[in-house]
Amino acid sequence: MYRIAALYKFTKILDPLKLHKEIRIQLKRLCIHGTILVSNEGINGTISSSRNKNLSLAINYIKGVKGFNDLDIKFSSSDKNPFVRLKVKLKKEIVTIGDKSIDPTLTVGEYVEPKDWNKLIDDENTIIIDTRNNYEYSIGTFRGSLNPKTNKFREFPKWINNQKFTSKEKKDKNIAMFCTGGIRCEKASSLLKKEGFKNVYHLKGGILKYFESVPENNSRWEGECFVFDDRVSVKHNLSKGTYDMCHGCRMPITDNDKESKKYIRGVSCPNCFDETTEEQKSRYMSRQKQVDLAKERKQKHIGPKEGVID
Repeated sequence: MYRIAALYKFTKILDPLKLHKEIRIQLKRLCIHGTILVSNEGINGTISSSRNKNLSLAINYIKGVKGFNDLDIKFSSSDKNPFVRLKVKLKKEIVTIGDKSIDPTLTVGEYVEPKDWNKLIDDENTIIIDTRNNYEYSIGTFRGSLNPKTNKFREFPKWINNQKFTSKEKKDKNIAMFCTGGIRCEKASSLLKKEGFKNVYHLKGGILKYFESVPENNSRWEGECFVFDDRVSVKHNLSKGTYDMCHGCRMPITDNDKESKKYIRGVSCPNCFDETTEEQKSRYMSRQKQVDLAKERKQKHIGPKEGVID
């Protein structure tokens, strides 16, 4: 059984390159798999290990770095390792919104604990906004939430601007935002505060912490939650979900999608079959053959490109 930790923290880092190198050395020594993004605004990542002690040591190491003692962490588990290697990347932003003036270390909305989330979104004066991307929304979301229909988080500011919220709405309405682990909605709350919204709230720890904290029979969630690893999605009890992933376009797919003539394992699905060239399909097919051969030999293969965290 593999223990998985999704974690992030917005905090100023004076020398992100140094921290990037130190984290890679320490986590590699502990045989940790997963992805960590490092920038001067903080860190964001998901890591895993079959050894609880090693995962705890990795987390304690990160929490010991100045500014990360209150690191936001969500735990889950999987029968198989959802990552094939460790990647520690240096980035301009740990979650990309494309506007340097938006700074969660200076201004954010109000955190809402999972136990208080239902009361907020049940309020008729609350506008619920899913800050995730369209393909994530499509497999599950909170009842009554708005879908910005974005393909990337950097499109979110444009969507907010296009809504033409009135001065009265900005002043009087509650804006409740959420995402997978809390990082996107936290940054989105900084954006909305900058745009003049007064009552801005975001779900602390995101959907994963809500699943961990709120009983399913009291949940306002409908469907499954997309995650950025080989599990593809998780159910409310944090067990692996029913979705697979098209390794051609990274979209979640169902068993019905696999029945389509446009589905080719590791190559395409109904979402992308008509969008890729024959040359691309041939390349993806060769990649899949290498993955299959590696499995037959019980060897690791880097496989398809992993998704960007949150």
